[in-house]
Amino acid sequence: MMVLDAGAEALGIPKQSLMESAGKCLAYKIIHLSKPCKVAIFAGNGGNGGDGFVAARYLVNKGFEVEVFFLGHPSQIRSRETRKNWEVLQKIGNSDLLQILTVRDSTDLKPTQAEIVIDALLGTGTQGKLREPIASAVDIINESKGIKIAVDTPTGLDPLTGKVFDKAVEADYTVTFHKEKSGFKDAKRKYIGEIHVCDIGIPREAEIFTGPGDLLRLKNRDATSHKGQNGRLLVVGGSKDYSGAPAIAAMSSLKSGADLAVVACPLSVSTPIRSYSPDLIVKSLTGDYINTSDVDKILELSTQADAIVVGCGAGTEDETAETLNQLIEKVEKPLVIDADALKVLDLNLIKESEQEIVVTPHKAEFKSLFGVTVPESFKQKTATVLKASQMTGATVLLKGAVDIIAHKDKIKLNSTGNPGMTVGGTGDCLAGLVGGLMAQKYDPFEAAFLAAYINGKAGDLALEEYGYNFTADDLLDFVPYAFK
Repeated sequence: MMVLDAGAEALGIPKQSLMESAGKCLAYKIIHLSKPCKVAIFAGNGGNGGDGFVAARYLVNKGFEVEVFFLGHPSQIRSRETRKNWEVLQKIGNSDLLQILTVRDSTDLKPTQAEIVIDALLGTGTQGKLREPIASAVDIINESKGIKIAVDTPTGLDPLTGKVFDKAVEADYTVTFHKEKSGFKDAKRKYIGEIHVCDIGIPREAEIFTGPGDLLRLKNRDATSHKGQNGRLLVVGGSKDYSGAPAIAAMSSLKSGADLAVVACPLSVSTPIRSYSPDLIVKSLTGDYINTSDVDKILELSTQADAIVVGCGAGTEDETAETLNQLIEKVEKPLVIDADALKVLDLNLIKESEQEIVVTPHKAEFKSLFGVTVPESFKQKTATVLKASQMTGATVLLKGAVDIIAHKDKIKLNSTGNPGMTVGGTGDCLAGLVGGLMAQKYDPFEAAFLAAYINGKAGDLALEEYGYNFTADDLLDFVPYAFK
């Protein structure tokens, strides 16, 4: 929901508008449920509490007698939108129908005689054991004889799994926003009661298109981690004609946050790739092209990797094709298949592989791999990419003006990027980002759509700096800023 809120905001819908819609929807569910009566709203200092503040206004306007119990101090209010709605309540002030009470600790809490009791404490923000005074407030809500209504998710219930770590509000009704939370299907009915889903105006595009909110999916690094724990990527590519592609892919993976990038390349290009950056570890293979005599060494190197990128600058020599097909068949690590590998691989090997695979074709490479021409109609194009993913089990990232990322029945679109990215090497940067994120244990679908967004965003930042006169090497410099 945090991702969707930020995605909607990126489309021009303020979070304040979403909170107003949520609070109004909550209030009108109560209005339809009951004649004017006494309502107690237990509100936390996050977005859930803000929804409760908004609902209080609407309920008072309809003649309900409302008590708002704010658990915390105004200085602890985390969101700008919640603070704004708290300030509105303060300006309205206490009246015959509205009483606002600040609860500093559990000793300030007393049983309520309200006919309707609203849990606007934590919602989807629940994590682990409840702290005071939240824990005591949950007890008071559960002990009350009034109708209990949870806002978005009952406090104490994990919205992802439906599990209760310690205790949770036992709601008669749960008014949830946008969609049912995934944990509801496994949650005990005594906690969630009857579920009402409220449409608060988040457009479908906020879910389908990648946006800045998706960066909230990025993981925090363990403060005690050491070298190698945050991902080791192996890039297999290069040929006597192409030394830049595997170097760019490997550097891109480092910019994604991976700890180590190893390039396995033909002897003929190992020196130029090694000289590209001291940050790269280069392992020389044999000859001018990747060939079958290299298979055992590449497989040995793969045992030390968390993910592998195959194909960047590898060429399409017959022996290279045979080698890459053997690797896809034998390797036991997550794979990103890019560039020349897409032109020479046996599609059946991808279908039969037990590894997690992401393929990153443009239109011509898509036709080479899948034997299907990409339609011009966007709707048909999307359906074609979905079908290709379902047929192979792989995540398919079709590069274009709008990237289409599909995994089985899931779809994401990405519109970052610009025509300046037709310069050579930007696709290698994308492949390295996908591989780097997979090496850091991101789900392949998530790694693919995050990488598409970040790669395009870096291109947009490069455009601001250089106009259309930038290279893939320039683009790499902007990748950290796109993450940031």
